Amino acid sequence: MTAPSCCAIDFGTSNSAIALPQADGSARLVPVEDGRPTMPTTVFYDVEDLAGHEAPRRLYGRAALAAYVEGREGRLMRSMKSILGSGLAEQSTEVGEGRAVRYLDVIGDYLRHLRGLGEAAAQAPLPRVVLGRPVRFVDEDEARDAQAQASLEAAARAVGFAEVQFQFEPIAAALDHEQSVTQEELVLVADIGGGTSDFSLVRVGPERRARLDRRDDILANHGVHVAGTDFDRRLDLAAILPLCGYRAAGPARPGERPREVPSTVYFDLATWHLINGVYATNRVLELQRMRSFYADARLHARLMQVVQQRLGHALLARAEAAKIAVAEGGAAALPLDLIEPGLATALDATEALQALDADLQRIADAARETLALAGVTAQDVRTLYFTGGSTGLAALTARIAEVVPGARAVHGDRESSVARGLGLHARRLFG
Repeated sequence: MTAPSCCAIDFGTSNSAIALPQADGSARLVPVEDGRPTMPTTVFYDVEDLAGHEAPRRLYGRAALAAYVEGREGRLMRSMKSILGSGLAEQSTEVGEGRAVRYLDVIGDYLRHLRGLGEAAAQAPLPRVVLGRPVRFVDEDEARDAQAQASLEAAARAVGFAEVQFQFEPIAAALDHEQSVTQEELVLVADIGGGTSDFSLVRVGPERRARLDRRDDILANHGVHVAGTDFDRRLDLAAILPLCGYRAAGPARPGERPREVPSTVYFDLATWHLINGVYATNRVLELQRMRSFYADARLHARLMQVVQQRLGHALLARAEAAKIAVAEGGAAALPLDLIEPGLATALDATEALQALDADLQRIADAARETLALAGVTAQDVRTLYFTGGSTGLAALTARIAEVVPGARAVHGDRESSVARGLGLHARRLFG
């Protein structure tokens, strides 16, 4: 069988995957870590035991997270996709030992790693790639959205991809779903990942599979920049960071109501790609000087413990774990001994859903807007196809299902259906 000369990459906010088109028209997922078809979109720059001008060792996926948990000296980078379209993309950040790396080069390092895994599996060079992209990198800003795609393309070309094409991630999911349908249908694809919630209304069917140009089958696309990492952020702010002073009151002053302490540091600590900025020396000094802003000195002390011990990622990971526990129908205990011995809190489903309600409604509204853009009614939609890691949250899928109550709900592979669909598109596009 002829080796493929192209690949498809689903570069996700939380997890990523790579697929190779096959001669029979299918797409094969490449095992990227421990035999699994997906890996966390995470890079760790290990600067421990560096000698001279030696470059930091780069670790990826679960290995990166393990190095961070072990406490190795270096810098963890997670949810890098979120910086696309922002001013951070071209900026550099310290990784330790006086070394710095440009944020866009972090993305490049990760794409290079995926390309290497793909070429090893294909046993051939892969100069061409189809990259997935969300319907909206940036909400309501066409210029920044275009810049986000241009930045991702530049990163891909910088690591050796000579030809780069894009496909919307929910369209790719529709192409994967189409492999199993036996009759023509109108499907609303809900691709809810780590960074964006994307919807596409697509006509699929056995007789349409071989078409290269599917533009007439795509009735509408719409999306919002709200998804799984935003849920982590909401739960961190709701359950954990109040114990470190979020929304705490300042000291009482005669004739005045106590003021709430500044909240910017808490928002940054609850946002994956902004956490590292809190640890900058000037920022830490500024926070130290804010002791008098807090009526309760213990809250400021806990905040300083989080900042000085660089616990932001660990706390947000606990919020993420709580989200998963709630999604599975339970409650979550949150021991916080890493901040203070004996400190703990808990989160139940009611509290979690209250914290997430506005985000869930915004996502459901985006689904409703997709139908309006296509000029169809809910009754016209035969299938509601779910993909993306965040569709494991039952409250979210139920809220979306209310938009098309007559449609049958189909759950695809949450983490790899987009990659397979991108692989199918790459086969049709590049041959």
